[in-house]
Amino acid sequence: MGKIRDVTDSTFEEEVLQSERPVLVDFWAEWCAPCRALAPVIQQIADEHHERLHVVKLDVDSSPSTPAKFSVRAMPTLLFFRDGKVVDSLVGAVPKKQVEDKVQALLG
Repeated sequence: MGKIRDVTDSTFEEEVLQSERPVLVDFWAEWCAPCRALAPVIQQIADEHHERLHVVKLDVDSSPSTPAKFSVRAMPTLLFFRDGKVVDSLVGAVPKKQVEDKVQALLG
């Protein structure tokens, strides 16, 4: 079963930018209804791709520096990282197929 890790401003570089595997980062907030709606999709993606993909969540309220650094202005925002760089993104509570398509492209 894929485990989703929580990251913060202080752990983002190590967990995401220095990861040897591609990373899906879910920028979310507790008060965000679309974030809660997307959470089961993110869990399914983590479960299905845990061997090749690192999935993390970052609470924008408790760690505001990282979202600002990556110009995250809407919740939820998904950023897809490879080799420490953003290679794709999605904004909003999107269908699983859209997330899956981006994950497949990321994993090549």
